[in-house]
Amino acid sequence: MSSSSSPAAVPPTYPAALSIDYPEKVDRLTSFFRIITVIPIAIVLGLITGGTWEWGAHSSEEGWRIAITTGGSLVLPLVLMILFRKKYPKWWFDWSLALSRFGYRVGAYFMLLRHEYPSTDDEQAVHVDLVYPNAQTDLQRGMPLVKWFLAIPHLVVLAFLVVAEVFVWIIAWFAILFTGRYPRGLFDFSVGVLRWGLRVEAYAFLLITDRYPKFSTEP
Repeated sequence: MSSSSSPAAVPPTYPAALSIDYPEKVDRLTSFFRIITVIPIAIVLGLITGGTWEWGAHSSEEGWRIAITTGGSLVLPLVLMILFRKKYPKWWFDWSLALSRFGYRVGAYFMLLRHEYPSTDDEQAVHVDLVYPNAQTDLQRGMPLVKWFLAIPHLVVLAFLVVAEVFVWIIAWFAILFTGRYPRGLFDFSVGVLRWGLRVEAYAFLLITDRYPKFSTEP
């Protein structure tokens, strides 16, 4: 008798992925002044995104007014598009993808993960990939209304991870100045935190997937 076994099914990768090439060479001088050197490109990113959150009473009108933008993309109009038309415009996705890539390049530079100055268009060594959703089959109409709430556990954990990342940044800063290298373990942790944040962003704010993000820094 012969027996056969089918290979285990490989779970599909999450539709939001991030990887950053480990820097073999670092620039100690720009690392020392990184908080200063990042300012010009951070201003550019800030002017593009222009995120706001307003919640308050206005003398000119009754009631409450809430305005939300995130990552340079208007969330509420996209929620309405999916809710009423089950449509995710491709140009909207392309804009979010390009802006996400730019933002993570700036973030990686500030966090000392990379040392070439962030480009506004070239990928460089920070690789962000998002999968364009088929809104008709991949997205449920009502999910955008509750994703922000479902993502709260992730946001709480990420808040603690961001605090830890501050200490990692300080340790890495000193390590780079004295050894000329970013400790690999700390590098992998920092990239993992960014990767986790990207998955939550893709789920709750970019709305490209209904798959709940895993609680992990791993790919």
